[in-house]
Amino acid sequence: MRIGKIIGKVTLSRAHPSMVGASYRLATPLAFADLRGEGTHEAEPFVVYDDLGAADGSLIAISEGGEAAQPFRPEPKPVDAYNAAILDHLHL
Repeated sequence: MRIGKIIGKVTLSRAHPSMVGASYRLATPLAFADLRGEGTHEAEPFVVYDDLGAADGSLIAISEGGEAAQPFRPEPKPVDAYNAAILDHLHL
């Protein structure tokens, strides 16, 4: 699991019926230096499935790969990155 920051929204013209009720958000993963406010390197953003309602600028916990589809058992969804939590406070 990684920590990322929401930087935008993905708009779909059509969505698969199993994906209704959530949105796709654009997030960038954060390194430890970024979390401490010392980082200047911006990682490449990627698309995250979000059914929690994260807003732009929110810090989120991102589950990736096969683990990203685990919350959707017994009917897994075709997602590669999932917003597992919205982080209200981060203490380093």
